[in-house]
Amino acid sequence: MADQRPGYMSPGFRTPGDKVHQNKSRAAAVRRRRVGLAVALVVIAVVAVVTAFVWPGFARQPADPLPDVTVTAAPPTPTAEPADLPEDATELLSSMPGSVLQLVRLDAAADTELEEETEAVEAWGLTYGDGSDGGAEVALQAGQWADADAAEEVHAALLQAAGDPVAEGDVTVGDETVGTYVVTPGTQSGTSVVTWRNGTVVLQAEGPDQLVQDFYQAFPL
Repeated sequence: MADQRPGYMSPGFRTPGDKVHQNKSRAAAVRRRRVGLAVALVVIAVVAVVTAFVWPGFARQPADPLPDVTVTAAPPTPTAEPADLPEDATELLSSMPGSVLQLVRLDAAADTELEEETEAVEAWGLTYGDGSDGGAEVALQAGQWADADAAEEVHAALLQAAGDPVAEGDVTVGDETVGTYVVTPGTQSGTSVVTWRNGTVVLQAEGPDQLVQDFYQAFPL
């Protein structure tokens, strides 16, 4: 029989007030967890912003992108003085530069053989070198003919004698094409020949492979 003593509650018995108190406790615990989670998220967001934009600043971009810098080596220059031209030098001979890159004009003489064989108005043989003993040299042959057709015939004959081309292209002055150039193997291993025409003038240079091609590229005519 149940104990009927006043104020006695059997074990396991809960009043409505106890349930209300438990519900409030759970709700408070849930609120505390939510507040804690929100605070943690705010802290993480602040740390992310500081890291990205303040230190070390991964997300910062410079106001203007830095330009690409291309370093180009200065072309080589001569260390020797060019040989003088004769006082009665023709206009063609006078147009032959005293220096090309590191090479200077070592000598210049009339090429009478080319004049006679091809009926050139004039023809010259020049040697360019760095002026040192045993230094690399480029031999240049230059001639001028009465008209462009005669110059083209000589140009074609020189190319046929030079062999199969390894490179070729147009010679231009401004936007105008005035002739063509062709690179062929030289008479000795490691050498090349560059033959080109500029209007009525035909030129042919022979020397070490890269040197003679650089010589042609820098030659003013």
